[in-house]
Amino acid sequence: MDKSEVQDFIAKRVAKELTDNSVVNLGIGLPTRVANFIPSGITVHFQSENGFVGLGPAPAPEDVDPNIVNAGGQPVTILPGGCFFDSATSFGIIRGGHVDLTVLGALQVDEEGNIANYLIPGKLVPGMGGAMDLLSGAKKVIVAMEHTVKGAPKILKRCNLPLTAAGAVDLIITEMGVIEVTTDGLRLKEINPQYTMQQVQEATEAVLIVDEGLGVMC
Repeated sequence: MDKSEVQDFIAKRVAKELTDNSVVNLGIGLPTRVANFIPSGITVHFQSENGFVGLGPAPAPEDVDPNIVNAGGQPVTILPGGCFFDSATSFGIIRGGHVDLTVLGALQVDEEGNIANYLIPGKLVPGMGGAMDLLSGAKKVIVAMEHTVKGAPKILKRCNLPLTAAGAVDLIITEMGVIEVTTDGLRLKEINPQYTMQQVQEATEAVLIVDEGLGVMC
């Protein structure tokens, strides 16, 4: 699979975690693709920290409204029943615990559920956006990311980049598998059949606990 296919594969699996009538915030980058794979028969209310609930799909080029963009600056639409509000209200929704699920990308995640996703020392970054608030305010946190970067593991024993939040991650979904963060460590719940268990572990610095009912990721 090329990079785009890998990201779609991850996003499609993340979408299976969506539940009916849930309020969901998608981080920039790969997580935004999750909206393309909503399971049939359910309604999901997408929230964006720049002041929307009820985000719809990207518009056709001729229908782009420069005033309607998500937190990453990408053009979006608003579905019937959606609404606009100021940033104070938006972050009140997040900090008040009204977001059921957030899906975020990450630079690193470790076996304690710590996450680093906004800063590499010495590199210019725009800021952490709403990540810190989402990690502390959302009821469930899923990290959706590629398993490695240039061959180096991104799932570590300990993050060595500045943390965005500590102990906040519930589930990690990569192209190699689905990994649950537990008090005992990282539990591999599903594996992509394109990889062997040895390949997944070699691409992961943290030691993986293989679930007794290990499923097939699809």
